[in-house]
Amino acid sequence: MKILILGATSAIAQAYARRRALGCDFILAARHEDRLAAIAADLKASGASSAEIFVADLAAMDRIEEAANGLRTRFGAIDEVVVAYGVLGEQAAAEQDLAQARVLIDNNFTSAALWVLALLKGRPENAPITIVGIGSVAGDKGRASNFIYGSAKAAFDRFLEGLQHKYDGSAVRIVRVKPGFVDTPMTAGIAKGGPLWATPDHVAADIARAVEKGRRVVYTPWFWWAIMMIIRHLPWFVYRRLKV
Repeated sequence: MKILILGATSAIAQAYARRRALGCDFILAARHEDRLAAIAADLKASGASSAEIFVADLAAMDRIEEAANGLRTRFGAIDEVVVAYGVLGEQAAAEQDLAQARVLIDNNFTSAALWVLALLKGRPENAPITIVGIGSVAGDKGRASNFIYGSAKAAFDRFLEGLQHKYDGSAVRIVRVKPGFVDTPMTAGIAKGGPLWATPDHVAADIARAVEKGRRVVYTPWFWWAIMMIIRHLPWFVYRRLKV
């Protein structure tokens, strides 16, 4: 099993890779070579057959197709792709600075979607591949506090949902992952505590289970499905009063 992880330095990606380590071959892609090297060494110590690194700015959209072609040339056919990178950003700053807003949108949606398209381009539909797209429950409902990040995650989710429809019945499998609050470096600036927060390993375990069982969508932890179902169906006169 050859697994490509885009954004391999993320805490969730590392936890997931560690869970899948035994007997797998990994291609770890991200910007920081030293961190990738440390993660590769950890995976090999955990039983991975191999762990190669691929240094790239994944959000550099004019280089995505070239980078994807380079991956195919260097590593051959890939069995699973995990899209794990993203940027939370600061909503207030992004509202006033279009460059920051573009960074959020390009990282969380545009570049991620282009990577998936580039990796599927020219691939026969009977060639098995699993694509795991890590989104967020923030994409399920527009919220005043993070609508730029949330809308980008919503767009990525709809993109993956469309791919599920397109490739239904084929050897291409798409798994849409929707984590809630996760205690990672990306959320370091947010006050934590309470039952709604999960660890990266908890989320990784849910993703691994979803991939194994062939699920199309996974909310993690599981109770976020119920929470977001309620929030999505709140009447506007109720929802508009929520400070979220």
